Amino acid sequence: MENRRVVITGLGAITPVGNDIETIWSNIIKGNSGIDYITRVNKDDFPVSVAAEVKDFEPTQYIDKKDAKRMDRFTQYAVASAQKAVEDAKLDINDSISNRVGVWIGSGIGGMQTLETQHENFMNKGYRRVSPFFVPMMIPDMAAGQVSIQLGAKGINSCSVTACASAANSIGDAFKVIQRGDADYMIAGGTEAPLSNMAFAGFSSAKALSFNEDPKTASRPFDKNRDGFVMGEGAGVLVLETLETALERGAHIYGEIVGYGSTGDAYHITAPAEDGEGAARAMQQALEDAQLDPSEVDYINAHGTSTNLNDKYETMAVKTVFGEYAHKLSMSSTKSMTGHLLGASGGIESIISVKAIEDNIMPPTMNYETEDPECDLDYVPNQAREKNLNVVLSNSFGFGGHNVSLAFKKYQQ
Repeated sequence: MENRRVVITGLGAITPVGNDIETIWSNIIKGNSGIDYITRVNKDDFPVSVAAEVKDFEPTQYIDKKDAKRMDRFTQYAVASAQKAVEDAKLDINDSISNRVGVWIGSGIGGMQTLETQHENFMNKGYRRVSPFFVPMMIPDMAAGQVSIQLGAKGINSCSVTACASAANSIGDAFKVIQRGDADYMIAGGTEAPLSNMAFAGFSSAKALSFNEDPKTASRPFDKNRDGFVMGEGAGVLVLETLETALERGAHIYGEIVGYGSTGDAYHITAPAEDGEGAARAMQQALEDAQLDPSEVDYINAHGTSTNLNDKYETMAVKTVFGEYAHKLSMSSTKSMTGHLLGASGGIESIISVKAIEDNIMPPTMNYETEDPECDLDYVPNQAREKNLNVVLSNSFGFGGHNVSLAFKKYQQ
């Protein structure tokens, strides 16, 4: 059976740079950052001062108050984003299609704040004071579960937990579900709410976070003076569906997803494989899956975490895949504005990639000031740039050696 074409018809997100697509995209192309001083925890307790927090989010705008109380923030973000995406797609999930609507939403960590709060209750007051909702609030798959419950989607329901590649894996796997005919619609993406004491403690001890005290310059992907990532939170969700159903519904088509590559480094628990060989294989797989020549790629939305090894090895991986063409290719890291949303990053970055194709604009890498000889490609420094974009790759890599690359293409009938 010939693979079915899969298009994107709905976008929804809750992010540090806005809680609706228009605001998010406007801030991204203007270079406006969502990074500021930490308020969720006492920053004086940690060697880091900045984070990318979601602002002005009220869960009861999207979720019944009783239900919202039984959800960790990562689930609330997912439900809100999924609702926005489904509304944007103008998709009516009724009895006639509900069995063909699936959900695949990933999270790298799940309910970290719930775990901390309930552990404190246990230690101070004993097991009887631990909430009966503790486990279903904490487990990473509950975002997908609650989206299914809230929206009535009865098709395949799953969750990828692959660290910072979770959302990208979820979108790629959802793409394949539709392509092979197991569903007609998928609500896919990622979510994360990690801004808690233990997360800051763990990443600080691992020396993964930026210790730069200036919120405006702390996230500086590919810059020689980068010193770590800025932790963020939020969710990004897309509605994927068959081209046939989209045309039947008269849906707005943002673009087409055409390729998915997913590899493992088999190398180290946190560090990427030397020379970015696993990342290179993921990009190569995505291109082969999409039946694209490397020269057809116009722009890469990089993983670009602002850490020393990631940015260096991602650059090397791009050179491996694209050869001399790498120096004619543009890539940028929007984490310079959103921070690193961990398991949600591939969700918001897929949305940004699709918007880049739709509007023919490459978003900038902000705070790029000092060239690193080992990072010598075009990173669209500090200012968005117009360019006719037909094919865009979005990269996501995660602890454990997970590498994902997604290929998006301008829709042409």
